[in-house]
Amino acid sequence: MSCLPVPAQPVSAEPLPGFDPYADALHSVIAGELREMRDMLEKLAEVLVADEQFAAAHIEQLQSFDYLIQHTDECANLLERIAGGEDSLSALNHVRLAEVQERIRDALSGKWIGFTDDQ
Repeated sequence: MSCLPVPAQPVSAEPLPGFDPYADALHSVIAGELREMRDMLEKLAEVLVADEQFAAAHIEQLQSFDYLIQHTDECANLLERIAGGEDSLSALNHVRLAEVQERIRDALSGKWIGFTDDQ
């Protein structure tokens, strides 16, 4: 697992308004963490699918793994594009899962109300 050391004392430097000197590194690290989660999901799905009886009994639920893997990958790709200097809205245009892109657009416009039970 990827972990960065956390300083015992907070950094005292004040960033410029609207500028976060840690944003690129944070986006890159979180993208890496998401990719690690994706890899773990893929390995778990492979184990579960290898059991033919289990897979046959739970085929619909197992399809959720594919969506979670895609979702994780899209979020990681978005963060990497932003960390690489692409602006958020342009980077968002590359997200291939429509419902993910829509939720992020809603959040950026202030319309997102959070996750609900029906999602």
